[in-house]
Amino acid sequence: MRSDTSSEMMLKRLFDLIAALLGLLILLPVLAVVAVAVRLSSRGPVLFRQTRVGLCGRNFVLLKFRTMTVRAGSEAGTFDAGDTSRVTRIGRYLRVTKLDELPQLWNVVVSDMSLVGPRPEVRKWVEAYPERWAVVHVVRPGITDPAAIVFRHEEKLLAATADPERMYGERILPRKLELYEAYVRTRSFWGDFVILWRTFAAVIGVGPPAETELA
Repeated sequence: MRSDTSSEMMLKRLFDLIAALLGLLILLPVLAVVAVAVRLSSRGPVLFRQTRVGLCGRNFVLLKFRTMTVRAGSEAGTFDAGDTSRVTRIGRYLRVTKLDELPQLWNVVVSDMSLVGPRPEVRKWVEAYPERWAVVHVVRPGITDPAAIVFRHEEKLLAATADPERMYGERILPRKLELYEAYVRTRSFWGDFVILWRTFAAVIGVGPPAETELA
């Protein structure tokens, strides 16, 4: 397995910190508008908080703008795959544009996450493939990574199946783990810039094709 040098780790962390702080500062007006829109969309908090598993298998609280009506238990990992019945009107827009992920810039600032790295999961799905996640958890989870680009229309895949939870656990998650493991093996500071650019391109609709069906 690839090992990061201390200089690479420091460079990545420094870039993450500076970029996340600048992002929060520059995007402050956008964050404020989205926060007001979420607050007016339905009862509940502006931010959705959920316990995820990060570096070295440690729990942390991931932040997102809330896109669904409140239901007890979701912070612990209740599975809503393919169920869009609770998604609010503003929530649909936030999910499509990925604006709901912006609060994770704060997760980057406090060192829970990186800008680029394998997306963090809830404990339930980590325990489904513990040996594979042990490989992934040697790096900080990220806001984006190759799997996030490939599976950016994941909800459509899940909504099209009769058993979304089984589809996710048996077919989608193993495919994601392949991409996570490949990232861990080949990661580089400059490679992260490529992933950031590909993410931006995907969000504005000019990126590589996403998974729309699974063989």
